[in-house]
Amino acid sequence: MRIPAPRELAELPYAHRLEPFTGPMERPGAYESVHFDGSVLEDAEGGRSLFSESAFSSAVFERGSFRRSRFDDVWLHGVRVVGTELADTTWLDAEFTAGVLAGVEAHDAELRRVVFHQCKLDSVNLRGATLREVVFVDCLLRDVDFGGAALTDVRFPGSTLERARFERARPTKVDLRDATALGIAAGLGDLGGATISTPQLFDLAPALAGHIGLIVEDDRDD
Repeated sequence: MRIPAPRELAELPYAHRLEPFTGPMERPGAYESVHFDGSVLEDAEGGRSLFSESAFSSAVFERGSFRRSRFDDVWLHGVRVVGTELADTTWLDAEFTAGVLAGVEAHDAELRRVVFHQCKLDSVNLRGATLREVVFVDCLLRDVDFGGAALTDVRFPGSTLERARFERARPTKVDLRDATALGIAAGLGDLGGATISTPQLFDLAPALAGHIGLIVEDDRDD
């Protein structure tokens, strides 16, 4: 899967149709060709909304809920999503660049053809989510929970994983070889089918040994 380069706003095929968001947020709402430029959405209730061919520039989502909303062909640059509920949302052909997601509840979400460029994901709950053709490029994933998630064609080039969790995950063609660091807090035994490099195998060896109960001991008492 080819990794597309980050795009500028003017490069979007629908850029000339974008209209500024004037608010307020509706529930449910339909937002087609809308530009959320610097919008601050605090405690917004946008559940079951549809966002299509829309752009988000330096917008802030703080708290609030967009549960069961759909995001089709959306572009997000410099966006902060903090303490927001994105559970059961659907994302198709989305691009996040230089964004922050912290304390986000995105369990049971569906992401397909989504790219994260230079983003920070901190304490993001993706339990039970479905990720297909998703790429994390030069990202930091800290305390991200993939427990029970189905991951297909997922890659992490240049990204750092810290205390990631994969209990009961279902990986298919997951490629971790280009990740700069693999900090896995739980679920090593559920990563069968994922691909790692030889150096990464050596780095994970102590944790793998602990997982299967293997005792590693060099000193002998004769």
